[in-house]
Amino acid sequence: MTESVFAERIVQNLLDTDFYKLTMMQAVLHNYPNAEVEWEFRCRNSEDLTPYLAEIRYQIERLAELEVTADQLGFLERIPFMKADFIRFLGLFRFNPRHVQAGIEDGQLCIRLRGPWLHVILYEIPLLAIISEVRNRYRYREVLLEQASERLYEKFDWLKREASADELDGFQVADFGTRRRFSYRVQEQMVRIMKRDFPGRFVGTSNVHLARELDLKPLGTMAHEWLMAHQQLGPRLIDSQSAALDCWVREYRGLLGIALTDCITMDAFLRDFDLYFAKLFDGLRHDSGDPLQWAEKAIAHYDKLGIDPMSKTLVFSDGLDFEKSLQLYRALSGRIHVSFGVGTKLTCDIPGVEPMNIVIKMTACNGQPVAKISDTPGKTQCRDENFVSYLKHVFRV
Repeated sequence: MTESVFAERIVQNLLDTDFYKLTMMQAVLHNYPNAEVEWEFRCRNSEDLTPYLAEIRYQIERLAELEVTADQLGFLERIPFMKADFIRFLGLFRFNPRHVQAGIEDGQLCIRLRGPWLHVILYEIPLLAIISEVRNRYRYREVLLEQASERLYEKFDWLKREASADELDGFQVADFGTRRRFSYRVQEQMVRIMKRDFPGRFVGTSNVHLARELDLKPLGTMAHEWLMAHQQLGPRLIDSQSAALDCWVREYRGLLGIALTDCITMDAFLRDFDLYFAKLFDGLRHDSGDPLQWAEKAIAHYDKLGIDPMSKTLVFSDGLDFEKSLQLYRALSGRIHVSFGVGTKLTCDIPGVEPMNIVIKMTACNGQPVAKISDTPGKTQCRDENFVSYLKHVFRV
């Protein structure tokens, strides 16, 4: 009998999320337990999601049933930088649906989150996975798990033809595909196959539940929200990136050292990323703009500071597939270490299926606007245009 591509539950448990949510949540518990935030959902490709509102609401209500088991907490306890007080807090944590408003505005699906950062931080990934899978259950009922598997093996065959043995030996790929996966079942299958058969080096998954189930390394450090929130948490706006990085360093003491660079563009980030931070952080993550131009800027910055780029790592995670990743690997190999987080092109790459382009971004912290000015035009997100202008002025963007 053919196995269904859809599991009974969309979100399996509290660990069925990206690891950086837990690492940031711990830092929020220790540093900003009273910060209040607002978030907003956006569908970037203007797809009409209104027919799925009732089912999405039902799935949001179901999130309140989730809790962490003793075994799952035991898994987190074995991670050296996960602190005992945070693990105890997570053991008590429950999703509270009153923090979520889901409705229709101007003919579009509208979802807003509001509440203490500590209590709404875990909503983002499960909400995106829910919206993606609910829509796919309606639109692609005939899809089979085998189709996703066959597509992945086709990519493996392409990689074996294109890349030399030496290249494959150093070609590091991770699964970053939870938020826009076709379904939980598809992601689980893709990660299983990657672990067993990937021709290069499969280094782990951002999904904590799958990392635990399949004995893999959970991967992730910080997301845009960490830097964005500091625009209203730090002493001065101009110091917000430095404050965010400094707080991270104090929380993790040199562990989890990959910094995200495109909250206010790479150029503005590098102005704050001085010798102190460049020595303390292991590397940088790319999430918007031209990846090669970005990498050249990073390498030049390390050179200027007298740091050997080969002692650092660049992690790429913006709309990657194996082909793009291999091109970047070839361009940068021997100059700086590189690793690739493949998301939608791994967990929602099925013939005939159009993946979604959906995000949930923080819009306010402590009642004041926050913004992301990415290196890709169109990715900028903020409700307050005056604040964006002010931010650009302050950071000379």
